[in-house]
Formats: sequence, C-alpha cells, structure tokens
Amino acid sequence: MLLIRPVLDLVRSLPVLLGALLFGHGEPWQWIGLVFTVIAVCTGVSHVLTSRYRITETQVEWHTGLLLRKQRAIPRDRIRTVDVTSEPKHRLFSLAAARIGTGRHSHGKGPGKDELVLDAVTIAEAQRLRTLLLHRKAVATTAEEAAAPPEQLVVAVDKKWLRYAPFTLSGLAVVGAAVGTVYHFAHELHFDPIQFSLVRTVVGHFADTPTWVSLVLAAVGLLLLVSLLSIGGYILSFWNFRLTREPAGTLHIRRGLITTRSVSIEEDRLRGAEIREPLPLRLAGGARCVAIAGGLREGKGADKSGGLLLPPAPLAKAHEVVADVLGEDPAATPLVRHPRRALYRRLTRAVVGVLLLAAALYGLAWLGALPDWPWQAALVLLPFAALVGWDRYRGLGHAFTGRYLVTRSGSLDRGTAAVRCDGMTGVVVERSYFQRRAGLVTIIAPVAAGKGHYRVLDVGESDGLALADRAVPGLLTPFLTDQRDRG
Repeated sequence: MLLIRPVLDLVRSLPVLLGALLFGHGEPWQWIGLVFTVIAVCTGVSHVLTSRYRITETQVEWHTGLLLRKQRAIPRDRIRTVDVTSEPKHRLFSLAAARIGTGRHSHGKGPGKDELVLDAVTIAEAQRLRTLLLHRKAVATTAEEAAAPPEQLVVAVDKKWLRYAPFTLSGLAVVGAAVGTVYHFAHELHFDPIQFSLVRTVVGHFADTPTWVSLVLAAVGLLLLVSLLSIGGYILSFWNFRLTREPAGTLHIRRGLITTRSVSIEEDRLRGAEIREPLPLRLAGGARCVAIAGGLREGKGADKSGGLLLPPAPLAKAHEVVADVLGEDPAATPLVRHPRRALYRRLTRAVVGVLLLAAALYGLAWLGALPDWPWQAALVLLPFAALVGWDRYRGLGHAFTGRYLVTRSGSLDRGTAAVRCDGMTGVVVERSYFQRRAGLVTIIAPVAAGKGHYRVLDVGESDGLALADRAVPGLLTPFLTDQRDRG
C-alpha cells in the first residue's frame, strides 16, 4: 500500500496540481497546488503506516491516524457479512480489501457507520478473517459431517447465459456516459467535431440518404454497440461466478475478472430473496436473483449489490437458486390478483402523466418556444402509457406461504420478493386520499435487510389488513374491528 496509496493520492490531486501549473504563471499561489499534493501524499502514507487492527473475543478494533487519531470497533455478534474485494491495484501485490458489514445496510460508495473496511490486507489474511468472523458455529464431530466436502456448489455461471447480456442494457449506460463526456469536453473547449474529414464524410453520407434509412442504420449500429458493451460488462462482472454453501452455514459468492469479489453471508441472517425481471430481460425469459440480507452495501441496481445470488440467467434457474438457498421457493407460489380498482389507478396515473406532458408542451408551442411536433409526439405515447399501466396491474400480486410474505410489482423493472415474516420489524398500513376513495391500501413490510422495506401495492382494504395481521400475528389486533361488532 506504500506504493499504491501515493499514486492514488497523486491522481486525485491532478486537477489542483494542473490548475496551479497552467494558470499560476509564476504567481506565489502557484505553489499551493504543490503543497496540497505533498500534504495529500503524506497523509495517505501516514494512514498506511499507522493503521492497525485486532480481533478480540467480543469485537473487531481498528486504529489509524498520526496527528488525528481514529478508533473504531464493531461487536463480533453484529457481524453479518464479510466482503473481500481485490481490484487491479490490489491484485498487483496479492492484496485485498476486507469490508466487514453489520446488520444495517448502507448506501453509496463510502463506508457506512456500521461498516469497517480493512484496505488492504493480504488475500490469505482476508480469507482467514472471513472464516474467523463468520464461522462461529461449533465444529462438526461426527464422522459423516467430518467427511463432508468443504463447499457445496449451488450454482456456477454458464457461458450460454451470455445471450442475456444484451437485454440488461448495461452497455446503454456506458454509451450515454461516453457521449455526455465527449459532448461536455467538446463544448468546454469550443471544439467542432465536423472539422474532422471522417466525421464530415459520415454526416454527408447520412445527409444524402433517406431519413428512414438513416434512422434504421443508426438504430442498428447503436444496438450492436450496446450489445457488445453489455456482453463485455457481463464478462467483467460475472466471470467465474460461483455460489457455494459452506458447512458452517454460510453462503459464499465469488465473481469478477479484473476486479474479483468474494462475499460471505450467514444463512441464519438471510431474510429472504428477490427475483428481478427488467422488461428487456423478462421478454428474453431471463431474470436475476438477489439475497435479502443485512450488512450488504446497496448500489444502483442489483449487480452492484454484494448479495447477488445469480447474474442474468434463465428464469427457471433463478427459481432453482431461491429454492436451494431458502429451502423452498416461495417466489413460485401462485399470487392473489389485486382488485380491478388497482387497474383503474394504474391506467389513470399512466395516461394522465402523458396528458400533462402533452399539455405542457402544447403551452410552450402556443407561446412560440417550441414547434408543434413535441406535443403531438407526446400524444402518440398514450397507447404505450396505457399498455404499461395495464402491465403494471398484471404484475401486481401477493401471497402468504409458510414463513414468507411474497409480493410482486413493477413493469419496466418487475420484482418478486419473498420476505421472512419473523424478519419483519413491524408492519405499516398506508393509504393516500385516492386510495381511500378506491377502498385500497398499501401494506409495507419493514425489514432490516435489502431495500429496508417491501410493499404490497394497492390491495383491497380488508384483504390487506388480514394479510398484515397474518404476517405479524397480534400486532394489528387492537386496531381491527369485526364487522359484527360494527353493527
């Protein structure tokens, strides 16, 4: 880390350093950039030299700092996950970052309050910490258990699953980010790309081609580029993906090509599982599976979450993984359809949203700020909005099976979550003004894991209250009145 940390600090300080060198012009304040860089590098080096950690019988302690001392401690009985990540900067020296998570989940890139990151330790030490902090159960003594294999394979990535990569549309985000970055720099530097002869040739070719042909060619080219980038992203993220179960009752997830990641989750702390089906992936018959467990860092999308139990793969395989991990497949339970009033709400919200947009565009066109075609194009979207609203209703459903509350919702990003009732911290009954008029309620199941809460949207009032009372027995009993008592 004494080789890695100074380089990283120099890269972070480059904007200040370059700004001072380019715009200082011999002024005294030009040296501020150099002083700032030296201070940043020295701070990083001192952080590495002074970092210490130790594991006692009750907690994990971490100390660092030279002038400003920092001390953190996490009780061992609160540790839920150990995430071992080895980025290229780590793999160059056989190092890894061990992220120790507790029952509270954190969002974003930075470490949360209940999270301790050891960056960096050797790979062997990271694996030792994972075993030491999670495998707290007694060692097996019977001959049969002693002869059991160290790991049981649950699922491994199949090369055939690459066909689902283009339907994740992850490459679309890369293309959008690249186009935005290039446009931003070109605008800031007052650079006109038409100056290049190649760009002029391409633009001239499209100008001489019929509009519909140009649009088709552009769409096909974009589709091919997005597909290639999505396949590349799939390989980088899920290369050598393996989900295994260890004898100590721990799920172990490994994945990654350039940046490798290894996450361990105690099965006793598992609160359920969720099957995600974004619309393009659902049309291709695919899905991905995510664990609902505490201590996992939630990012944008399931692929960023440490609890990804299955990358984009066939839907049937996702149900197999849920059944293996939970011991049953509650996500496959037939769901109860919601009342027709929920359909009217979804259609109304979808159509009214498009009408409001069209009205706003029409107002701008009437004022002369816009041409007429934007509001006319918005009206063309009405059938598609109605179709999305109908599909959202068709995706609604819930069930109560065994220990699990199952809820499904969404159209563009449909999710089916199975949450253990004994993992719920309560229940919330929510009704808006329009829901009260329609006789509908939304039941919210708070869970100290995953997203933090899961919703049963727009269910009938009596069915929703009965479902909530059944999920958490006795909690709502004082608030429920039998119809005969009302009479």
